[in-house]
Amino acid sequence: MGRGWKISIGVVVALIVLLGINALSVDHETKAAGVTEAGGKILDLSGGDLETIERGPKDAEPIVLIHCFTCAINYWDGMIPLLAKHHRVIAVDLLGHGGSEKPASGYSVMSQAEVVAEALCRLGVRNAEVVGHSLGGPVAIALAEHSPRLVNRLVTVDSIPDNSYGDVGFVGELPFKPVIGQALWRIKPDFSIRDGLEVAFAPGFPVPDAFVEDVKQMTYSAYTGSHDAFDDYTAEKSLPERAAAIGKPLLAIMGAEEQIANDPREALAAYRETDPLAETKLVAGAGHSPNVEKPAETAALVLGFTASPVEPKTATSRHGLQDALQKPKAVRGGP
Repeated sequence: MGRGWKISIGVVVALIVLLGINALSVDHETKAAGVTEAGGKILDLSGGDLETIERGPKDAEPIVLIHCFTCAINYWDGMIPLLAKHHRVIAVDLLGHGGSEKPASGYSVMSQAEVVAEALCRLGVRNAEVVGHSLGGPVAIALAEHSPRLVNRLVTVDSIPDNSYGDVGFVGELPFKPVIGQALWRIKPDFSIRDGLEVAFAPGFPVPDAFVEDVKQMTYSAYTGSHDAFDDYTAEKSLPERAAAIGKPLLAIMGAEEQIANDPREALAAYRETDPLAETKLVAGAGHSPNVEKPAETAALVLGFTASPVEPKTATSRHGLQDALQKPKAVRGGP
């Protein structure tokens, strides 16, 4: 074997060793909680330390905001002032995101819901309208499953029913592949993060610099654990099925220019067909994040839903629900 081949083999072996060391290092990284939002505070909880903010009158009806995957409280910046005029607004950073603690594990949807429940109990919140964006939608639904007294109504914002309704493609999945993912995470430049975030908005929407920083605040364990959590949670039952079984009033919102959901109208139809009493709204001109792209319109939908009377689940409506659960999925043209 020539000297050149020996050098090449040595380089390859060294690269493999370095990739392995990097994977181990990245996989075990953790971060303590720290305030990242003006007026934010860290709640020391048994399930992990969460950053929260509160706005609006303390004695008003509460609205709880739960952000999306790789996001943080700042995704609600455009909506919070509108909601807080007449409501007590509580926004949380999920574990692994924003200013909250980033442990090595514990990112399942139900684990996140349990920590949010503990936070709300600490803050004295009950009977809240809980609004979840994307990954925040399943966490909101799990919160209602785990602690129904904390939740009065549910709002999901661009939370697809399950992973059969959308994906981010092969390139989008590369960061979650063993070894390759850890290497990409280590070297990720800002422009690549920005490119990856573009699918979370309508085509052409400028990705704010703050959202790039939100991704950089995460650890790789938080990134992969939170990503896998949605698939695990919806593998047994879809979000519409879980929400319908809870029996809480539900509003499902989707952006009309979604780049993650294959067809936002089909996704909304799944909610209506599973629960005939569910309300659905399609937001024109918005992609996966109407709360960022169309905050005034999205806030108006949330406030309108809050003000609407609660329709009791009668025996007739329950029979209709059972019939709907037996029907196959169908596509409807309207929102």
